[in-house]
Amino acid sequence: MIKLYISVFSICTMLSLSAQEVIWQKDIKSNTQDFLSQVTTTIDQQYLITGSVIQQGSLREPQATNKQNNGYDFHLVKLNQQGDQVWEKYFAGQNHDYLSSTVTTQDGGFLLSGTTYSSKGFDKKDGSKGGSDIWLIRINEFGDELWQKTLGTSADEEARAVIQTTDLGFFVAGNVQSSLREPQGTSTQKTPTTSGYGSKDVWITRLDKNGKEISQLVLGGSGLDEVEKMIPTKDGGALLGVYSRSSEVRVSSSGNQNSTIITSNLVSRYPKTTNNEGEGDYWIVKLSKDGKVEWEKNYGGKGDDHLRTLALTSTGYVIGGESRSERSGNKTVGIEEGTDLWLISLNERGDEQWQKSYNFKNRDILMGMSVIQSQDTRAKNPEVTKGILLGGYTQAEGRIETDDETFWMLYLNQDGNEQWRKYVKGESRKKEERLSDIKLNRDGSIILAGTSAEELGKENWKIIKLGDKQLDQLIEKQDIKIYPNPISDYAYVEIGFDFKEADITLYDMGGRQLQNLKTKNKVTKINTQPLIQGAYLVVIKTDTNKTANAKLIKK
Repeated sequence: MIKLYISVFSICTMLSLSAQEVIWQKDIKSNTQDFLSQVTTTIDQQYLITGSVIQQGSLREPQATNKQNNGYDFHLVKLNQQGDQVWEKYFAGQNHDYLSSTVTTQDGGFLLSGTTYSSKGFDKKDGSKGGSDIWLIRINEFGDELWQKTLGTSADEEARAVIQTTDLGFFVAGNVQSSLREPQGTSTQKTPTTSGYGSKDVWITRLDKNGKEISQLVLGGSGLDEVEKMIPTKDGGALLGVYSRSSEVRVSSSGNQNSTIITSNLVSRYPKTTNNEGEGDYWIVKLSKDGKVEWEKNYGGKGDDHLRTLALTSTGYVIGGESRSERSGNKTVGIEEGTDLWLISLNERGDEQWQKSYNFKNRDILMGMSVIQSQDTRAKNPEVTKGILLGGYTQAEGRIETDDETFWMLYLNQDGNEQWRKYVKGESRKKEERLSDIKLNRDGSIILAGTSAEELGKENWKIIKLGDKQLDQLIEKQDIKIYPNPISDYAYVEIGFDFKEADITLYDMGGRQLQNLKTKNKVTKINTQPLIQGAYLVVIKTDTNKTANAKLIKK
C-alpha cells in the first residue's frame, strides 16, 4: 500500500530562487515503477493526483476469485487545499490498466480516461472490444463510481485526453492502430479504407453526460498521427494537438478531395489535408461543438517537432512542444542546442500570431502550460492574457548539466517574451526529478506534480505547492467571489485576502441567519439545496478582522 506523508525537505535545499516559498510538499511513496499522469484542480481548489500503479499483494475481488492482479491499476489520491489526503482510490481490471487523463465535471466530480488491456472482471464491468480499449469511469467528488464505459473496436485503442463540453457532455480523444499499414518504399498518397488512413490515427468520441455515444470521428494522414492534448474552446468545441508523421490523404473515389466521409450514422472520417514539413510536425485541428472539423493547421521544420500541450488565451491558443528543427519549413525560429521548446500563438481562426523558441540546454521536455488571464470590462473581450507559465524538465544528452533532471518553470509575457526562469530541485542530486504536470491556481500559487527516484523502477510521486510573489502580483483578486451565481444546489465561496481562519455566514434579505461555518480554505463549498428561490447575502469575517459580503441568487 502506498503511504502519504509530509516531506522533510528544507526550503534551502529545494529551491534555487528567492521570490518563492514552499507552501507544502507531499511525497506518495512506492516500491514499484509508478506513472503519474496528471494533477487536476477541483472547483473548490482541491487536487486530484492521478496515474497508474502496481498494487503489490492486493486482492481486488477476494469474494469471487483468489487471483492476484499484478498489472497496473488506475490510482487516484485527492488532497485538500492544505495538501492533506482526503481519500485514495484504485480501479483495476485483471490485466494492465493505465490512467492517462482526468477532467473535473461541472458537478464537482471527475471523468477518468485510460487505456485498458482487461476484459470483464474486478472493477471492470464491460468485456474487451478487442486488443486494448479506452476505459472511462465517472466518479463523484468522494471517488464513488457513477458509471463506466469501455470504448473500442477490434483494433488497438489508447486513451489520451478527455474534456467536458458546455452541454455537460464529453469529448474523449485517443489513438487507434489501423489495419492499413504503410509499406516501406511506397508512395505516401493512399486511398483510405474503413479501418483508417495510416498506421495510427486519431479517434474522437462524443458522449452525453450519462456516457451515451453520440458520434465518432477518425482523423488521420498517410502515416502515424498521435493526439497529445485536447482542450475545450469558448464556443463549446475542442482543439486537438496532434504529433503527426503524416502527409495529406487524397480522396479520389467521390471526386470531392479532402472532405469528411460519413461511414455510418455514428462514425465519420476526416483525412488530413496538409503535408508535413519534416520528420514530425505539430498538427492542430479545431472541432465544432458537434464534433465536425472546422479547420486544421500543420507546423514544422525539417527535423522532428513534437507537440505536447495546448492552452486557451484571450485571443486564441498557444501551442507548445519540443523541436529539433532549424529554421525550415514554416518554422521561423531556430534551435540553440539539443531539443528546444517551441511555442506558436494562433488566433481563434488558426492564423499565426507569433513563434518563439527557448532553451535550457540538452533535451528540454515541456509537460504543462497555464495562462494568466485578467478581467477588463472596458475591453471588447473582457478577458486579457497577461502571461504564460510553462513547466517541464531537462534530460541529459551526452553530458550532465547542473540542473538536468530537476523541475523548471518558465514565465513569458503575452507576446511570448521570457520574463524569468526558475528551478525547483529535489533533496538529492542522485534522484531523477521528472515533472508530469503543472497547474497555476487562481490565487497565484503553483502546483507541481512529478516523480522522484533514486533509480528507475522505484518512483515516488512528488507534489509541491509553491507561492510565487511575482505571479501573485499579476493575479487580480476579489475580496469575495461566489460561483456559480445564480446557483441551484451548491455554491463555492472564494476569499481573496490572506487569513488563517474565517467565518462564512449566510443571511436572507430580512437579516435572518441561515447558515454559519468556519473554514481555513480559500474556497469553501456551501449547501444551498434547502434555500427557496430568491436573493441572499453571504458575509465573511476573518481572524485578521477583514470582512466582505456578496449577494447570492438561488434559481
